[in-house]
Amino acid sequence: MSAEERRDAADHSALLKFLSAVFYAGSSFLITVVNKTVLTSFRFPSYLCLGIGQMITTVVVLYVAKMNKMVQFPDLDRSIVIKIFPLPLLYVGNHVTGLGSTKKLSLPMFTVLRKFTILMTMMLEAYMLRKTFPRRIVCSVMAIMFGALVAASSDLAFDVGGYTFILLNDAFTAANGVYTKKKLGDQGLGKYGVLFYNALFIVIPTLLASAVTGDLDKAVVFEDWGKTTFVLCFLISCFMGFVLMYSIVLCSYYNSALTTTVVGAIKNVAVAYIGIFVGGDYLFSWTNFLGLTICMSGGLVYSYLTFSTSKSAGSDSGDAQEQKIHITEDSPRKH
Repeated sequence: MSAEERRDAADHSALLKFLSAVFYAGSSFLITVVNKTVLTSFRFPSYLCLGIGQMITTVVVLYVAKMNKMVQFPDLDRSIVIKIFPLPLLYVGNHVTGLGSTKKLSLPMFTVLRKFTILMTMMLEAYMLRKTFPRRIVCSVMAIMFGALVAASSDLAFDVGGYTFILLNDAFTAANGVYTKKKLGDQGLGKYGVLFYNALFIVIPTLLASAVTGDLDKAVVFEDWGKTTFVLCFLISCFMGFVLMYSIVLCSYYNSALTTTVVGAIKNVAVAYIGIFVGGDYLFSWTNFLGLTICMSGGLVYSYLTFSTSKSAGSDSGDAQEQKIHITEDSPRKH
């Protein structure tokens, strides 16, 4: 491969990292808005059943795609359970606590408290994947955390249940992101296998749990099933659940778990800004607004450092290969 081809490959890899991050941010933004509409605007009584709908959609879409040879992943056998564990448990925990916190908190406070996922992810990557982080990256993460604390300090609608759900959601998200990166790297399941078996192994236990808790009965007798707008929003939420999980796996595949988490944080701040003007459940204060702005600044700095470093590293690699080729070509002339 020529030096020019190597540089093109490096640029292509950097482009894939950036595009997968943008895809995840966009998907996460859309599903947050749709879920908020279903659970708050329409007052759908069961976030658990909404999560079940998203899991079933993931299984059906990927199974049909495999049958039509559009995607490939391993067939089910006993080894799959060992390979995928504990991702299904983290998957459902992430889904349930995420939907629960969306219902209990205003959009802006939901997005602010989600920032604690970043710190948890960094700690898990350092412990499980033995990763080290440059000081500039650590400082940008600390800026995001500081902004989150500033914004949360002015919360005029404190809800103990909501805060508990969101902090649990942070922990599940961090563990899910790090384990997803680990499974993608060493288990041979592939992106689609991780998605499919995550949803498949957990959908039936979750369905049983919803029946035991009475959530399923509440969902079945919900009065708005006859409304076209609600059904449309519900179906969009189910499909976007699949899209979101795919975008997370894709972003984790091309980037680190921490980068995936920070991209989600930047999206969340954007949602918070929008929530100031839309949604009707945001109590404005300048302290909160200042905290959101600090979060956004830290997230943008992190993104710049991460993607610019990735691109420059690719260029340096290409230059090194080019120098190596020249030395190899010139050496016979010296002899």
